[in-house]
Amino acid sequence: MAVTVSPDYRVVIPAKVRHSLGIKPGQKFEMIEFEGCLDLVPVKNIKSLRGSLKGIRAQVDRERRERA
Repeated sequence: MAVTVSPDYRVVIPAKVRHSLGIKPGQKFEMIEFEGCLDLVPVKNIKSLRGSLKGIRAQVDRERRERA
């Protein structure tokens, strides 16, 4: 699906995409540029993320380093 950048650098997200992703007017996104591509990542309220990592293993196995 192709979109066009307007003269004032605006891009319209097609209705089909807005509806399938639940995008609402005024919603904020982080724009991430990497190797010539743009990703739009929704900004979420920190409170809405509570419990989203339930069951994740929090311990990290690290090699022991000898201090010189």
